[in-house]
Amino acid sequence: MKNDMLASVPGILTALAGLLGTEIKNRRLEIPPKFGKGYCRGFVFNRHIRMLVSNYELKEDIVIKNPQVNIPGRMIFFKFQNIFPATEQSPTEKHPVQTPSVLIATSRLNTDDFISIHSNTATINIEVDADYLNEQFDLPGKSPVLQSLLQNTQPLLFEQLIYPSLQKIVDDIRTESVSETFELFYLRIKAEDLVCRLLMELETRSETHLYALNNSDVETIYKVKEQILSDLQTPPSINQLAKYASMSPTKLKRIFKQVFGNSIFRYYQEFRMKEAVRLLQENRLSVSEVGYELGFTNLSHFSKVFEEHVGMKPKKYSSSYSSMAHSKKRKKDV
Repeated sequence: MKNDMLASVPGILTALAGLLGTEIKNRRLEIPPKFGKGYCRGFVFNRHIRMLVSNYELKEDIVIKNPQVNIPGRMIFFKFQNIFPATEQSPTEKHPVQTPSVLIATSRLNTDDFISIHSNTATINIEVDADYLNEQFDLPGKSPVLQSLLQNTQPLLFEQLIYPSLQKIVDDIRTESVSETFELFYLRIKAEDLVCRLLMELETRSETHLYALNNSDVETIYKVKEQILSDLQTPPSINQLAKYASMSPTKLKRIFKQVFGNSIFRYYQEFRMKEAVRLLQENRLSVSEVGYELGFTNLSHFSKVFEEHVGMKPKKYSSSYSSMAHSKKRKKDV
C-alpha cells in the first residue's frame, strides 16, 4: 500500500521532501518550521496526467534538480496562479492580490536541468501528456492555436484569465475533503474538467501564425504587461512599449496578443474596468470620482466603456452592489 502511495506522488515532490529532510504523508508534504511554513500536495493520476498543489512560504529560495528533464514525454503545463484567497497568501506579499489566471505552456519551455523553488508559492500545476490529449479530439481544420499547443513541437505560452466557474473547480480541488478511496479519482476528474474548459477557451483565439517563444521573449512580454498595468490612468503607447521591449511594434503586438489573447489596448482597458469595479465596490468614491481616478476626462465615455466590459452602467452597478452588500449585512446581523 505504501509503494502504491509513493507511485502516485510526483517526482518533484519526492525530491523536495528529500532536500528538506522530511516525509510525505498521504501525498502531502508539510514544510518543516526551520525552512518556512505551508504545504505541497502531489498526485500522479496515471501516466498521462499529474497535479501539484502548493501553498507555502520558505525562508529563502532553494534550487532542486529537475527530475523530469531526461524523461521522454511531451507534457503540456497548466499553472494556476492567484487562485488562493488573500487570507491564505503570505502577509509579506509586496503586491496586491492579482487577477486569477492560468499559464498554459508546452514542454519546450521547461527544459532546465534545475528548478528554482521560490520562497512564496500559491499555485496549482497540472501536467498532461500531449499525445493523450490529441487522442481525445478531432482537430484537423480547427483552431491553429489549439493545434499548435497539442502538437507540442515548439515553445509556446498562453495566459488565460480564470472566470468564476473555473475558480469554483479550483476551490473544490483546494478545499474538498474526499476519502482516500476516492481522492485520486475525484481530483483527476476535476483536473481534466479544468483542462477541457481551458482548451475550449484557447480554441476561440483567432491567431493563425504563432511565434515560437524563448525565455527572453516571455520575460520581456511580462515586463511589458507590468508596465501597462502599473499606470491605468494612461493609455499605453505602442511605440514606447516597443522601445522598452527592444522589439518592433509589429512583433510586440503579435506576441502580446498570442500570449494574452487580447490586443494591448483591449487588455489595458479590461484591467482598467476591473479596477473601476474594485473602486466602486469599496464605496469610497463616487462614479465620477472613479472615472477621473482612472484617467477619463469624459464621463459618458467612461460609462460606455464600463458597460461594454461589465454589462451595465457604473451608476447602476454601484447601486446594485451597495444594495446586495447591505442585504448580506442584514442577513448576517439577524
